[in-house]
Amino acid sequence: MIFGATVLPGVYIVELQKLEDDRGFFARSWCQKEFEAHGLSSKAVQCNISFNKTRGTLRGLHYQCRPHAEAKMVRCTRGAIYDVVIDIRSSSPTFKQWTAVELTSDNYRMLYIPEGLAHGFQTLTDNVEVFYQMSEFHSSESACGFRYDDSAFAVNWPLPVSKISPRDLAWPRFEFIPR
Repeated sequence: MIFGATVLPGVYIVELQKLEDDRGFFARSWCQKEFEAHGLSSKAVQCNISFNKTRGTLRGLHYQCRPHAEAKMVRCTRGAIYDVVIDIRSSSPTFKQWTAVELTSDNYRMLYIPEGLAHGFQTLTDNVEVFYQMSEFHSSESACGFRYDDSAFAVNWPLPVSKISPRDLAWPRFEFIPR
């Protein structure tokens, strides 16, 4: 695996190191030792799949508050997404900054998101499937988020929002979020 740092400390684009031949390729997509060698959480207790029917669907912006804060690894296994991560660690030099990466079923990229960052994505195609590996179990009591269009971050989403859940629309603005 190839780990590429982003502008946000601890957030990595993880690319496959493909061993190719006339059959196709083979690649490792997870290795506890490699994650630990990069100082990243190698704990994976839960995997989730999100399926999204419509281009422009937006999910986020989500994170889990302590004591169930989680790291996650995200990969788009069908279609394409614009994946956004926002640093909400108040002690971080990149506090309130965001980065985005396009994850597609064709580029095989993954995005590692450590604890303390919010995550959301917008689908760039119809019929998108996203696969997550989580370092902590889901906890409804610790589920937190804020609005995708919060002016505190001014995320530039690539498309008009075609679908979004009532829950995601009901998240408060950033300054009212417990962390």
